[in-house]
Amino acid sequence: MSAFKRSLSLNTTIALVIGGIIGSGIFMKPALMASQLGSPILLVSVWVVAGIITLFGALSNAEVAAMFPETGGQYVFFKKMYGDAFAFLYGWAAFAVFNTAGNASIAYVFSQYTNYFVELPRFSNAIETTVSVHIPLVGNIYPLENFGVKLLTILLILILTFVNYLSVAYGGALQRVLTAMKSVAIVLLIGGILFSGKGTLHNMFHSMPSMPHGWALVTAYMAAIAGAFWAYDGWNNITFVAGEIKDPQKNIPKSLFISLSFCIIIYVLVNLAYIYVLPIEKMAVSPFVASDASTVTWGLAGGGIIAFLVMLSTLGTTNSNVLATARVTYAMSEENRWFAWAGKPQKKYNTPGNALILNAAWSTILIFSGSFDMLTDMLIFVSWFFYGMSTLGVFLLRKRMKDTPRVYKVWGYPIVPCLFVCFVVFFLCSTLYTDISNYRNGTAPIINSLLGIFITSAGIPIYFFSKKRN
Repeated sequence: MSAFKRSLSLNTTIALVIGGIIGSGIFMKPALMASQLGSPILLVSVWVVAGIITLFGALSNAEVAAMFPETGGQYVFFKKMYGDAFAFLYGWAAFAVFNTAGNASIAYVFSQYTNYFVELPRFSNAIETTVSVHIPLVGNIYPLENFGVKLLTILLILILTFVNYLSVAYGGALQRVLTAMKSVAIVLLIGGILFSGKGTLHNMFHSMPSMPHGWALVTAYMAAIAGAFWAYDGWNNITFVAGEIKDPQKNIPKSLFISLSFCIIIYVLVNLAYIYVLPIEKMAVSPFVASDASTVTWGLAGGGIIAFLVMLSTLGTTNSNVLATARVTYAMSEENRWFAWAGKPQKKYNTPGNALILNAAWSTILIFSGSFDMLTDMLIFVSWFFYGMSTLGVFLLRKRMKDTPRVYKVWGYPIVPCLFVCFVVFFLCSTLYTDISNYRNGTAPIINSLLGIFITSAGIPIYFFSKKRN
């Protein structure tokens, strides 16, 4: 685990976290969330609640990351908490579900927005639906759907994989530049809309007549929370490269707190900007809500500006994820012969080259298999199960390793990590219930959470058949 130099500074780690978080979610999810909630106030509250919950989980994980600042992140943590078998299950899920699917889904949005400037080719609807793969108890997937977008997505993954294959420094430098450009652009977007004088504060207090109530509102709120979680996901990238961070005991918790606080403020302001110029009814039916909001402000040129902003944003996020997530695949190789090849660093460039290649190959398969929403819903369900387990492990380590020095201790212990774990349990149960209900009602072609469980569970027999023997 010590094959790589500690070359990442505090500024670079902050750029990695912000770059890993602010991507496609804030541009793709608000419209769907608006249709689910029907209330601007509830919409803004979702972003605040999801941000605070994410911060609780991140700060809890930061305590463990500061104790074990090694390349591999939560894979290393789970070995300390629950043993090798559970750590491998996490590593397998990271590789097979949420890390590679995260890379694929974010790059997917880059390709979708390319359509604004150049129409990408695709097959007819008849051909797209002719080729399908049925998964029992889960549903159907369509590999040929939106084929041009998928091909461009794969190309983007391969290019960024090549950049990070050549050098950690190249990948880190590219990330700093992209994050700085993205942050400036988003701030200009917020200011341009809020100070344009072309909206009204009345939109903030006007709800849709179809706004849900009672238990339906709880279900809708949790569904919207899932969308916000996707937008906040990526903060754990910093734990994957902990073995390459300078002064990790101080820089890991500091960068997480600064970055997540910044993202919460930005997400709330962006949503307020949308609401300022778009009534909730228009937000709910907008395919590209950010483009529509900018069109109201700047005219037709606004659509091109926001399309370029989204492409810039998702490019930075994809690079951050490609750089960081390969470290988990690399870490898995130490005790598993099937992943031994992935654990060999590229000698000339001193990077986890084989792990980067393996992640890119599996991301390509996932890109052909699904759509943006399928990939995001599946990975959020699985990743938040492991977020909950890693936070639960803080309690175990406090008892099992109470004499181990802790440079950083999670603020508000035990209330903060306890609240996070309880929420994760409620979120997972409600999401599974909603997914199954939507599939039975015919409103969803696939049960995304069950697909995530199915792929993750495949790691159990793989572990026992492939475990290295001393």
